[in-house]
Amino acid sequence: MWRDYYSVTSVDAALDLLVRFGQRARIIAGATDLMLEIERGQRPGVDTLIDITRVPGLAQIDVKDNTIRLGPLVTHNHLVGSPAVVKHALPLAQAAWSVGAPQIRNRGTVAGNVITASPANDTITPLWALGACITLRSPRGERTLDFPSFYRGVRQTAMEPDELLTAITIPMMADHERGIFLKLALRRAQAISVVNAAVILGFNGDQITHAKITFGSVAPTIIRVPAAEDYLQGRALTDAVIREAAHLAASVPTPIDDVRGQAVYRTEMCKVLVARALRALRDGTERSNWPEVPAMLWGKDHGIAQKTLPGSVRHERDHGDTIATTVNGKPYTITGASHKSLLRFLREDVGLSGTKEGCAEGECGACTVFLDGMAVMACLVPAPRAHGAKVVTVEGLAAEDGTLHPIQQAFVDTGAVQCGYCTPGFLMSGAKLLEEHPHPTRDQIEQSITGNLCRCTGYYKIVDAFEKAANQAGS
Repeated sequence: MWRDYYSVTSVDAALDLLVRFGQRARIIAGATDLMLEIERGQRPGVDTLIDITRVPGLAQIDVKDNTIRLGPLVTHNHLVGSPAVVKHALPLAQAAWSVGAPQIRNRGTVAGNVITASPANDTITPLWALGACITLRSPRGERTLDFPSFYRGVRQTAMEPDELLTAITIPMMADHERGIFLKLALRRAQAISVVNAAVILGFNGDQITHAKITFGSVAPTIIRVPAAEDYLQGRALTDAVIREAAHLAASVPTPIDDVRGQAVYRTEMCKVLVARALRALRDGTERSNWPEVPAMLWGKDHGIAQKTLPGSVRHERDHGDTIATTVNGKPYTITGASHKSLLRFLREDVGLSGTKEGCAEGECGACTVFLDGMAVMACLVPAPRAHGAKVVTVEGLAAEDGTLHPIQQAFVDTGAVQCGYCTPGFLMSGAKLLEEHPHPTRDQIEQSITGNLCRCTGYYKIVDAFEKAANQAGS
């Protein structure tokens, strides 16, 4: 899929490589978009990846002077788990929670979501409404752009080939402001938006002082609806005002028809989402569906790499592509696999076939493994990311004496194993959930398996197995 893969240990090293390779190179962090784009031929000419996931300090969320600053390695789960983001930028936290599933949120970064520049990417909509800015760094210096200046069209941004996104800066919502993000998709999880919307209102008592309404997945970029925003100013959110504001909001976009929805349907749903958002903000229920203790599956280090590499490493497809890693507690040194996904590396080179390939695009969860303690989709992780890392597969769940992990035994006892193809992924998600929450609630169980599809439709027995394993662990 690529020729050269560099794992760097500093921002300067990444910038040097961007200058050297130009359009041929791409920065890689989560890779949940880029892996698929390269494999599908959507990035012609890109043959060099620069992995910054082992650069210290880039996964920080800093709160200072009424702003929230996100580093380039901040993931969607980092947003979900940040009290500051949940309190002061709720629409952004809600958007992050709506992205993919735990395994995707553990790898996918907000910076990557922003740079991919799809109008259906969920976090862009609230960031635009919140007035966020992007800091870009190159050997020529730094520059900061607001979102309208950064985006130029579908998957088109103002970034130059030698630039690295180093920060996203977000003004906190003021005490008199409230906001919400809503998403319409074709299923509850692991789904691309048909329409999404962020609404932020300022209040003086019941009267609205200002409004921001942004829509995603209805135009080439995120859009605002000034007619509805202006109409709301100075008014209270009566039922009549909400109806008219929703009507005005829906009159602006001219959506496209695609496989997820027709233009006329999208237009109607713009109206519906704005009405729902305004009612929630009026009634103070915008936080009612927020999970108090979400299932993250991110391990004790919360998805932040604790061990950097001793120096930058080049994995070249033709020479010097050795990957030295630890899988299920055993060291492996393998040559000739640096161009593969972690899934293929584990199956074809390490010889562990328990991890399954179902969709190969991060949809089914059959390839779930633990990478440095967090659950990930192995099909969306480049094999060189395993260099110097620790990987656990389904073969590593059982004890050395052959005793099954409680979740494995519970699957046997409850008859949760059906055709068996999805089972390894469910087991990995279950094991990580029980590590994180020894006594999970039903909601946490369901959250933990949103990234795992059972093609036999046997979720009832699977949930029974999770509950049985939890009960056994507590007995």
